[in-house]
Amino acid sequence: MKETILVGLGGAAGSILRYLISLLFSNYNHHSFPKGTFIVNALGCFLIGILMGVFERNLPLHTPYKLLLITGFCGGFTTFSTFSFESISLFNNGHYWTAISYVIFSIFSGVLLIFLGLYLAKIQL
Repeated sequence: MKETILVGLGGAAGSILRYLISLLFSNYNHHSFPKGTFIVNALGCFLIGILMGVFERNLPLHTPYKLLLITGFCGGFTTFSTFSFESISLFNNGHYWTAISYVIFSIFSGVLLIFLGLYLAKIQL
């Protein structure tokens, strides 16, 4: 039961922060590129990379922290479903190049930022 509560608390905090960041960037989004979701997912990937790198160093009691921060917070913060919906919406609205660039940049930056986070955590900044 404790693990479920940790995931729920982290997920709630991540979802609230994602919503606030999306609101912030929706006020400045004059183009069709979904900046808010892109930034949230990029930050989430970077954070997951850092956290996984830290937890790989066998920190004591890492399981509750992993559940709270990675499964809960990062899981609630990042959003694959919104990314997918926005990609399809861009295609359906005729923004083909924006949709293609959004998908490519999102996937490339996500993987790159996880590698960067892991690298930084391993060199113990």
